[in-house]
Amino acid sequence: MSAPGAPSPYPYTLRVATDPADIEACFAVRKEVFVVEQGVAEELEYDGRDTAALQVLAVRDDGLPLGTARLLYGPEAADRTGGDPATGALGRLAVGRAARGLGIGAALVRAVEDAARERGLTTVDLHAQSHALGFYERLGYTAYGPEFLDAGIAHRSMRRDI
Repeated sequence: MSAPGAPSPYPYTLRVATDPADIEACFAVRKEVFVVEQGVAEELEYDGRDTAALQVLAVRDDGLPLGTARLLYGPEAADRTGGDPATGALGRLAVGRAARGLGIGAALVRAVEDAARERGLTTVDLHAQSHALGFYERLGYTAYGPEFLDAGIAHRSMRRDI
């Protein structure tokens, strides 16, 4: 996957993280954003679902990891999707501070949606931090249900048909 025309001061690519180095790069970005910046406990951030998830990594051409997102689907996503086998759960979207505002987050969401379509899914559900609702709305997601706390951070459920 390549970045879809994102205005970036440096080139980057998107790829499905398949080897251990890519998975570790995904974890490093998540740790930077969720654990260090937002104060999420590591035991909450690394929830045991990563081995079954599809993970997408945005990496600068020199190898620096910039962002990541994951897709849960099938039985691993049942508690997030109401058991609907046609719905996947996008989560753990994180872009490092230095790479924000460059379109990387949107590119990661679209890459996860592409991966969901390839697996026969028709809907993507997510739990958005409340401050990020506008970002997801611009990408076609609609909020539903009440606000709730996850790891002490306000969230809303959102969904988009793909």
